[in-house]
This record gives sequence, structure tokens and C-alpha cells, in this order.
Amino acid sequence: MQQAVEFLLSHIEIVVFLTVLAEQIGLPIPAVPVLLAAGAVAADGGAPLAVLTSLSSVAACLLANMVWFELGLHRGRQTLGLLCRIALEPDACVRRTENLFVTHGIRALILAKFIPGLSTLAPALAGLFKISIGRFLLFNVAGSLLWSVLFLFLGYVFSGQIGYVAERAMQFGKTAGILLTVSLFGYVLLKYIHRQTLLRELRVARISPTELKQLMDDGHQMLVVDLRGIEDHLADPYTIPGALRISVEEFEHRHDDIPRDRDVILFCACPNEATAARMALMLKRKGILRVRPLAGGIDRWRELAYPLQVAEPRVDAITSVELPT
Repeated sequence: MQQAVEFLLSHIEIVVFLTVLAEQIGLPIPAVPVLLAAGAVAADGGAPLAVLTSLSSVAACLLANMVWFELGLHRGRQTLGLLCRIALEPDACVRRTENLFVTHGIRALILAKFIPGLSTLAPALAGLFKISIGRFLLFNVAGSLLWSVLFLFLGYVFSGQIGYVAERAMQFGKTAGILLTVSLFGYVLLKYIHRQTLLRELRVARISPTELKQLMDDGHQMLVVDLRGIEDHLADPYTIPGALRISVEEFEHRHDDIPRDRDVILFCACPNEATAARMALMLKRKGILRVRPLAGGIDRWRELAYPLQVAEPRVDAITSVELPT
């Protein structure tokens, strides 16, 4: 344990670079504790070490963020699908990042650095929104520098307290390392179990695209809802015929306005229809039992070559639309 700690301290700028890079790529590795520790080390190493460590963190951010920006710029929806697969809470992260862009514009690149789970998605959405490379680099560098310097500075200021904690941890030797590893693994495992439990609860209730198409051909009265966000519609402006675009937030707050006398079909674009499953489960708990997520979402519907139409503007309130009778 002692040798490992000494190695980390003597190569702190490399440790910072690799940790920040891993977090910004999307791996569940927290970089903030490492930045705090690096700030404490810099308090003893002086200004040159602090500057070098800051540059290492900013360089790692830029490298990872440029990868996601280019993927979002050239791959669009496929990039969001990839992010959904590696994120622990994909639907919530995508929606929160989208709301940041809608509210704050390109400044969201700075704000997202300070919100766990969003720093990876923000560069991909910037590429999807076709933000120029110059503006992206300007705001991304600003956000990366502010984020890095802030936590390094906090580590610098509280170096005494951090050193005390480190000394106490070293006294425990291998036990401290084991506890840290178990805690990180347990966090990731709990998030994964929660997501799988949600999907399992809705798996039986899902409706297949073939079943939905048959109901539509038979003239069955129902409400089909497109839950995809702005970023998905920019990349793919087509939807299932007759579907209404209703935001997730409206479903969460206006569930009393959803009809109980017909089937409600929800679909999204995230793998395993995570958003649709979560919304369907929420509505069921509110007493709306005739609700089913579409298996495979819009992507599976498209794979079967079923008809599509240009999406109508998003519906901001369920009561503002005239539901089919």
C-alpha cells in the first residue's frame, strides 16, 4: 500500500490525466477525489506542479470531449445510442443535458462539467446541434479549466485535512483500498440492478411494433406518444404516424390528463426503451393501467420498414392537444 501511494504521489500528473480521461469518456470513475488529492500534493510541490497538473486535467478533458463532439457531429443518433449503453442512467442524463442546452445554450458546456453524468453527453450534443468547432473549443476549454482549477484549488487549500485523511487511510493499509474498491463496485452494481429491475417489470407489458401496426390498421383508438427529446428529433425528424410529441416532464406532472379509456403506447430511441419503460411504470403506479412501452422503440419500427411521418412540433401540454376519439 505504501509503495502504491508513493508511486501515485510521484506521478500525480499522469494519474490525473488518466483518471479525468476515463471519467470524461464515460467510465464510472470519479475524478474529483483525484483532483482534490492532486491539489493537496501540489501544496507541497509548489506552483510548477500545480500548473502541470491543471494542464494534464484540461488536456484529458479536451481529448475525451473532442472524441464525443466528432461522434455527435458525424454520427448523431448512433452516438446517443452508444452513450445510452454505457451510461448508468441514460434517459435521465440525456434529458437533463438537453434541458441545459435549451435553457443556457452553448454555456451548457461549462455548466455540465459540474453535474455528474452530463460532462460526457454535453460534447456529443454540441456536435449534434452543429455548434462550430471554434465555439465548442472556446467554451469547452473554459469549462474544463474552471472545473479543474476549482477542485485543485480546494485540494490545495484543504491540503492539511486531506493529508490527515490519507495518513489515516494508510494506517489501514490494504483494508482502505478494499473498502474503496468495494464501494465503487457496489455503486455501479446498484445502478445496474435498478435499471434491470425497471426493464424486467415492464418486459411483459411491452407491445411489439407488429402488434401496434396491426392495431393501427384495424382503427383501434389509442394514444401513441413520442417521448424523444429535441436532440433526437434534430437527428431524426420522423416519427410513427399519428404520434404526439410530449415531453417527459409533462408526463411526470400532468398524468391526470392522460386518458384512462384507451391504450397509451409510449416509445423512445434509447436502447431497451429505458425512458418509455420508466414512464410506463410511473403511469401504472398512478393508476393508468392501459399503458405499454413499444419494444425496440422507433428504431425497431424503422427496421421493419413500417411507415413514418415528419414529426409535428413538440406538445408542451397534454391538455393543449385534441386527443383522438
